[in-house]
Amino acid sequence: MKTIIKYCVLALLLVSSASWAERIKDITQIKGVRSNQLVGYGLVVGLDGTGDQTAQTPFTVQSLKSMLSQYGITLPPDVNPQVKNIAAVSIHADLPAFAKIGQTIDITVSSLGNSKSLRGGSLLMTPLKGADGNIYAMAQGNLIVGGLGVEGADGSRVTINVPSVGRIPNGASVEREIDNPFALGNNITLHLKQPDFTTAKRLADTINHVLGPDNAFAQDSVAITINAPKDISQRVGYMSFIENLEFQPGEAAAKVIINSRTGTVVIGNHVKVYSAAVSHGNMIVTITNTNQVSQPEAFSEGETVAGQQSDIDVVQGDNRMFLFNTGVSLDQIVRAVNQVGASPGDLVAILESLKQVGALSAELIVI
Repeated sequence: MKTIIKYCVLALLLVSSASWAERIKDITQIKGVRSNQLVGYGLVVGLDGTGDQTAQTPFTVQSLKSMLSQYGITLPPDVNPQVKNIAAVSIHADLPAFAKIGQTIDITVSSLGNSKSLRGGSLLMTPLKGADGNIYAMAQGNLIVGGLGVEGADGSRVTINVPSVGRIPNGASVEREIDNPFALGNNITLHLKQPDFTTAKRLADTINHVLGPDNAFAQDSVAITINAPKDISQRVGYMSFIENLEFQPGEAAAKVIINSRTGTVVIGNHVKVYSAAVSHGNMIVTITNTNQVSQPEAFSEGETVAGQQSDIDVVQGDNRMFLFNTGVSLDQIVRAVNQVGASPGDLVAILESLKQVGALSAELIVI
């Protein structure tokens, strides 16, 4: 640890002036250190007449009968209670890494039947299970519902937000811990959130420069393996130091992202085009309908006829052509397109055409 402390001082001096760099903790995550999804099924009670219509949701009645039988109350098989203050719900939550028994986590409660609102309801004790079928938490508590639904006697209804979903802060207590590989083995592996070979190499080089050679190496564009102490207390301090190191990541590949639904176009850095000429023009078509009445002459025994006359006007905008020289950069592309008054839709068409002719040096992604 003395060696690590000595390198800590050196690292602080190296990164103090690199304010433009990224911290390792902001662009990586430790292999195996992750949250796990939990899900459960339960009942919400105490609703003000906004629960499930039991005639249409038989599983709510079955759940109620099953719960009552656990307390020694047995209903006849042919009796189905028509209750309006109960709703069948699903519960889901994320169990964080390193969560300990007795800690609490937030849960989300969603209606499964035709309940109109969960406002004012209370969730009865419900086990939450993981993908392996084991119970990892127990949920119970009063719901906080942000939505509101109001219905009039004539059937009119006003709904604000979503009243069929609610939250319970600290609504579940952890009952079982999940093992993770953080304390196992002689090394720790970091995973880049955005795969990049340059970033992986620079990250490993930064760690080796601070802690000494052969302490870290990049396995591929995502994984970087780091030697780590076996003692768990030293390992925690070791990772705390490493994740706060700063370095300059590799720049992203040239990409153009097009959102086909909103017309949003995002052009990344290093996007360049080769020599190309683009012609851009707008055509405006205007159709005007005028109501007209045809009146027959007197004593002609004709009929009055109503009709429409359509006037079509086509205005062709000035065709403009601009030239992209080889190696045009991002700001030049945007400036040139803005000068001809192109809309986002026009820009999408221009970029697609440039890609088709092989003049766009970037990956074109449509989402």
